[in-house]
Parts: sequence; C-alpha cells; structure tokens
Amino acid sequence: QVQLVESGGRLVQAGGSLRLSCAASGSILSINNMGWYRQAPGKERELVAGINNGGRTNYADSVKGRFTISRDNAKNTVYLQMNSLKPEDTAVYYCSAYGLGYIYWGQGTQVTVFS
Repeated sequence: QVQLVESGGRLVQAGGSLRLSCAASGSILSINNMGWYRQAPGKERELVAGINNGGRTNYADSVKGRFTISRDNAKNTVYLQMNSLKPEDTAVYYCSAYGLGYIYWGQGTQVTVFS
C-alpha cells in the first residue's frame, strides 16, 4: 500500500504561482511513476504532469511552459510548480502513484484561480 498526502492548494489570483506537494509513504519502493491529475466541476479527471523514476517528465499541452513537476527522492515527495495560473486551472488536484499494477490516489487539494 502507498499513501499519498497532497498540500499547497489555495485561492490565488490569475497570473500568480503555487507549489503543490505530495508526500508518499508506505510501499514506496514499488512506485515507478508519479503524477498530478486534476478534475474541474463537470469535467473528467485529466493528467496534468507525470514523472518516472528516471526523472523523465510529460505534461498536458495546456500546462506546458507554465507547470513543472519534480521529485525529491530523499523526501519521497513530488512537487508541482504552477506559474502563470489561469482561471481555467481551477480544479481539485490529485497526486497519483503507479507501480506493480496498482494506482494510488491522494485525497486531492483544491486550487482556485480568480481573475
């Protein structure tokens, strides 16, 4: 089992920045990939950014150049640095971890961007 705890979501003005954190615990050696997803009201959950054990990253087109995913293996933590935020970035952001055929989710953290 892997437990994920997100933090850092809050209300922010458009153009501002936020950094989300996701602390992993439990069977973390089983994790291959970690990522951030988001779900806006009335929309499906979508991948925002992912990072594998080798540090390779991928991003949704809508956030490329604005968001950066990173991981601190010593702290078992994944970060999502979000810059130039837009109202359309408003969503609940979920941390995910994948390994050994299982996917784990955090409880989510709300990000609200107002103009």
